Amino acid sequence: MRTLLLTGPGGTGRTTLAAATALAAARQGTRTLLLGTDRDDTLGAALGMRTGPAPALVEPRLTVWRPDPAQGFRDGLAALQDRAASALDLLGAARLDPEELTPLPGADDLALLRALREAALAEAHDLLVVDLPAASRALALLAAPEELRRCLRRLLPPERQAARALRPVLGRLAGVPLPTGALYETAARWELELAATEAVLADRNTVVRLVAEPGPAGADAVRTAALGLALRGLRTDLLVANRVLPEDVPADSWLGGPLAQQRKALAEWQGTYDVRTVPHLGRDPRGTDDLAALGAPGAAPDAAPGARPGAAPGADAHAAPVEWTVTDRLAEDGVLVWSIPLPGAVREELDLVRRGDELAVAAGPFRRTVPLPSALRRCTVDGAALRGDTLTVRFTPDPGLWPRGR
Repeated sequence: MRTLLLTGPGGTGRTTLAAATALAAARQGTRTLLLGTDRDDTLGAALGMRTGPAPALVEPRLTVWRPDPAQGFRDGLAALQDRAASALDLLGAARLDPEELTPLPGADDLALLRALREAALAEAHDLLVVDLPAASRALALLAAPEELRRCLRRLLPPERQAARALRPVLGRLAGVPLPTGALYETAARWELELAATEAVLADRNTVVRLVAEPGPAGADAVRTAALGLALRGLRTDLLVANRVLPEDVPADSWLGGPLAQQRKALAEWQGTYDVRTVPHLGRDPRGTDDLAALGAPGAAPDAAPGARPGAAPGADAHAAPVEWTVTDRLAEDGVLVWSIPLPGAVREELDLVRRGDELAVAAGPFRRTVPLPSALRRCTVDGAALRGDTLTVRFTPDPGLWPRGR
C-alpha cells in the first residue's frame, strides 16, 4: 500500500489538493482512502459532501474518512481506567464517566496517528492520501512515534519487568500492595502501537508531498519544512506550487507584483525540487468537478527525483527513505564519518550533543535524538562540518573499546 502525506504552510489549499489528488487516483482505477484531520469539515467543503467518523463513499474507488478524536479519547481513557482499576481503588479515586470527558490537547494528533496506522495496516485500499495539518504541526506529529518510544524506553525499560517477580515480597516488606504489572503491560502495548505507526512512516512506500503558494513566505516555509523532514529521514516526492496565476496578466494590473514574486519563487524551487504547478481557478474549488479541473499531480509522479534512466513511469516512486550512512575512513584518516543529509541547514543553527550511546542533532527549530550505530558507540566525537547539504560527523575509535587489530 502506498501512503501519501500532504502538508505545507497553513492557508495554501493543502486540503483541497489532498482531495484533488485522491480523486485523480481513484478515477485512474486506484482504490483510494482519503484521511482527513481537521475538526472542521474542510475536507467535506472541498468534496461537496459531509465527512465524519464513518467512512463515506465519494464515488467508485474513493472513500473519505475523518476520525472523531473526542470519541477516541473517551474510549482510550475508559479502557485505561478499567486496566488500572486496582490502583484507583487503592487510592480511593472516583471513576470518570465517558460523557463528562473532553479531549485534552494533543488528542487530535494521537487520533490521527492511530487512524493512519489502522488504515495502512488494514490493506483495504491501494493508496492512502492523508491531509496532514499545517507543516509546523505536521512535523511535530510525524516525530511523535519515535520520540514517545524513546521516552517509554527511558522511563520503563523492558528489562525491569523482571522485577515483577519480587513485587509480592516487596509488598509484604513495605506493608502496602505495590503496583501490578499492568503498568509495564500498558507500556508494552503502547510500544507495539507506536512501533507500528513508526514503521508506516518509515516504509519505502510512504512519501511526503509539500504544498505551498509560490512567493517569499511560501519559499521560507518550504525551506524550513524540507529541513525538518530531512532531519527525520522522511522523503518528499514533489513540491506542488498551488494557486499559480496565469502568465497573461496585463503588465499594468495590480496582479503584476504578485506574478513577479511567483516567477522568482518558482525559478528558485525548480533548481532544488521536483515542482508541479496547479492553477488558480479564480474561486475556491467546491465539488468533484472543480477538483478535477485543478489537474493535480498523480499519486505516483511520472518522473520521481533520481529516477533511473529508461525506467517505467512511477518505477522509482517507492525509493528508499533518506539514509544516514557511515563511511569507513580508518585507513586514510583514522576516523569513521557519519553523513547526515540536511538540505537548507545553516551552520550557525546547527548543534550536536552526545549523551552516552545517543546523538542529539539540532537544526534550526528542529531537534532529533538518535541512537548511534554500534561501531560509533565505541568511538569519541572528533568534530563535525557542514558541506553543502550534508552534515558530516567524524568519530575516532576509542583504543580501550575498539577491537585489536582493526
